[in-house]
Order: sequence, then C-alpha cells, then structure tokens
Amino acid sequence: MIEIDFSKYKNRLKIKRQGRKRYLFDPIRQKFLVLTPEELVRQLVILHLIEEKKCNRNRIAIEKTLKVNQLVKRCDILVYDREMKPFLLVECKAATVAISQKTFRQIAWYNLPLKVDYLLVTNGLETFCCEMDYEGKSFRFLEEIPEFQEK
Repeated sequence: MIEIDFSKYKNRLKIKRQGRKRYLFDPIRQKFLVLTPEELVRQLVILHLIEEKKCNRNRIAIEKTLKVNQLVKRCDILVYDREMKPFLLVECKAATVAISQKTFRQIAWYNLPLKVDYLLVTNGLETFCCEMDYEGKSFRFLEEIPEFQEK
C-alpha cells in the first residue's frame, strides 16, 4: 500500500453550493460536477498527479469511454505519456468503499484494450499502484506512483 495524504489537497478544491447540492470544480473538464464521495476522491487524485507527480493536465482524460468485449465502459482517470500512449489507469472509489479483489478485477477489465504500464486503485485512504509486465504475464506492486517526466 502507498501512503498518500490526499487530504492536504482539500483546501485547493473549488466547491460551491446551489440550493441543497454542493458542486466541485473539475480542472480537467473545466466544469462543476455534483460533489459525490467518489468524485471527491477523483479530484484529490488529479491534484496529486498534477502537483506531486508533475503530470501534464493536458494528458489526463476523465471518464474516458472504452470498449471492452463489446461493452461500453468508462474509466475514472487515464493518463497518457509524452507519445500520447496510455500510461496510467486509475480507478477511484468512495472512502467508504473498501479496496478489494473486485476493484482489481474491474481495473484489469478496463485495461484489456489499453495495456497501460501502471494501474492505480484508491479510495483516498488506501492506495495501490502496480507496474504491469505483459511479457511475463505478471505485475508488481510499487511503493509509490511513478513520475511522469521520465516517460
């Protein structure tokens, strides 16, 4: 498990209230979205990727549509490398949702058409990142999220 304190980004979030609903500004899609527990985690991860891992915001896709075995799915976050090849696939869950084998199966399913180098799953409290080895048909868990400048 990777130790990341996502809460340190909370004061950087743009939140507004309209009536009874609260909205959160997404800097990638440039619009306000209903603030849900999963969306909160997604926005905190985005800030971490941009600020700590030096990921170029123009290489981040949110809720990218994928076709997996004739089914249309949407991944939470997909990050591209300098050559615009899919590099990191992220699955976000609400803090109340435990990271389980089901979460890993979901992200592995989404990765079938992408073949990214790295998979990341988080609920904001628990974070796991693994590097894929397609030739060896294996993966290994990492102690931190990779830097994006290197690719």
